Amino acid sequence: MNAENRVSDENGNIETVVTYLEMRARPTHPTPPAPARKIALLRAENPPVAYYRFLYDAVGGAWMWWERKALADADLEAIIRHPGVEIYVLYVGGVPAGYGELDCRAEGEIELAYFGLTPDFVGQGLGRYFLNWIVDQAWSHEPERVWVHTCNLDHPAALAAYQRAGFEVYDQRTEIISDPSMA
Repeated sequence: MNAENRVSDENGNIETVVTYLEMRARPTHPTPPAPARKIALLRAENPPVAYYRFLYDAVGGAWMWWERKALADADLEAIIRHPGVEIYVLYVGGVPAGYGELDCRAEGEIELAYFGLTPDFVGQGLGRYFLNWIVDQAWSHEPERVWVHTCNLDHPAALAAYQRAGFEVYDQRTEIISDPSMA
């Protein structure tokens, strides 16, 4: 279910199933080679809030990403400019094609807080490459675990992609959220 076909109840609430996944060891499989295109992966160091919001909306707009939209600029800036938060942007032919955000603020663990591609670049083999690349980046910090969560509002292939990358499910919860489109 994505943002276009979600169903809100009469109170504007949406039931979603959130799946939590983790890795407790660095994957042993190699990162697949980059697709044969002009690709660059760059860390966005101290990104302006407007640029971050552009990336967030470009990647998550179709999947009802809403948490960061609800934050005031100052609160969002405090997160994205924190030295323990790393934001990597995938460029294809000079165009932002996706981004991944590693939250390294908790001792011994790294959360893959956000990850995805913009709609124009989905289905081109870039997601597998980029996901494995960012997992490698997370493990370069030598944490005890790397974790991520996804839900049934995300891209339908998200859960399987995380599992192919080496993440294993450790929890699943049903949550009720307020439909942000009704706010």
